[in-house]
Amino acid sequence: MHDPALESSVDRLVQFFEQLTPQQVSQLSALYAPDVFFKDPFNEVRGLDAVTRIFNHMYEALDSPHFIVTERIAQGQQCFLGWDFRFRFKRFDTTTWQTVRGATHLRLNEQGLVILHRDYWDAAEELYEKLPVVGGLMRWLKRQANA
Repeated sequence: MHDPALESSVDRLVQFFEQLTPQQVSQLSALYAPDVFFKDPFNEVRGLDAVTRIFNHMYEALDSPHFIVTERIAQGQQCFLGWDFRFRFKRFDTTTWQTVRGATHLRLNEQGLVILHRDYWDAAEELYEKLPVVGGLMRWLKRQANA
């Protein structure tokens, strides 16, 4: 079933994520409910202030982070977004672009605001293996597990 209100909300979210800048993080309140629940491999928080801190930290820790939404599925009051997250490390190898591939499950309230944001991505494969010292250990562990 085609739901124009849901499609409009998803369009706004995709545009926001793909065009996100440090200055726009303060505009999360236009898209997220005050009591939003957020979970990713590193965080589990409730509330818009906590989610805002996570997005702000992303810009403090990484150079030029940005999302490219590659897929979207919307139904009812929820959607899944497939994405590539591109960035450079501010420490370690600062010249090489890194890519983390993942997906986000979003649940929206009746006003079209996000009440649940759950990111799914493999921190070991997509991040730890790219770090200088930890990466070697993670690749070795992976080989041992597959032997």
